[in-house]
Amino acid sequence: MQPEFLIIHPPPAQYVAHVQLHRPAALNALNLQLMAELRHTLRLLDADDQVRAIVINGDEQAFAAGADIKQMSGKSAIDRYNTDQFSTWDTIRRIKKPLIAAVSGFALGGGCELAMLCDLIVASETARFGQPEIKLGIMPAAGGTQRLTRAVGKALAMEMVLTGRQLSAAEALQAGLINKIVPVALYLQEAIKLAATMATMSPLAVQMDKEAVLKSFDTTLDECLQFEQKNFYLLFATADQQEGMQAFVEKRKPVFKGR
Repeated sequence: MQPEFLIIHPPPAQYVAHVQLHRPAALNALNLQLMAELRHTLRLLDADDQVRAIVINGDEQAFAAGADIKQMSGKSAIDRYNTDQFSTWDTIRRIKKPLIAAVSGFALGGGCELAMLCDLIVASETARFGQPEIKLGIMPAAGGTQRLTRAVGKALAMEMVLTGRQLSAAEALQAGLINKIVPVALYLQEAIKLAATMATMSPLAVQMDKEAVLKSFDTTLDECLQFEQKNFYLLFATADQQEGMQAFVEKRKPVFKGR
């Protein structure tokens, strides 16, 4: 069945998938159905050998302007708990392949959290990032207090979540929240270009690198170094490692096959 609130575009480059959030009338607000569709789609792409990197975007006006407040309004704590909505976010967090968020316009609330859930963020000049939940009498709950603090530091994170302050693209870049800024006309193209570069690398090494970097937020330095070294040795048992080093010696581009 085709998703209602996503567009699965044809591959824009070899081994690159492109998924677009598509609720334009609601500024791509993240209702439960959209998030369920995104989880299902990303799981399929994660299992697809023809996909090595995934680009997620909204449109020029909004990546995603937040959660669907109309859907949340009037619900009790028990109602919210019973939706089990955060299992969807946990599934996306465990996607092994690199996720690149291409952000233009608003990335607020859940939209900012979804962008931060991705591994890299390419932003247009019009992008704006924020966690305005405080203005609704609630708080972020899908990483908005945790990933934001890790990205921009305590002082700025406190200001953003306690006042609802938004960051411009330039401020987000300076704070370390995003990777780069490009003109609106080029933001998606630049994200695809970045994904295409990753897709030329050994998919095994890319996935192990991603896992190792993310692990640095969860465990001690000693444990992370042991994990890094273990995966380093494991990669020497792969055909991709042999191809990569042989190609370097022969002064040619390697052809990685994920084995």
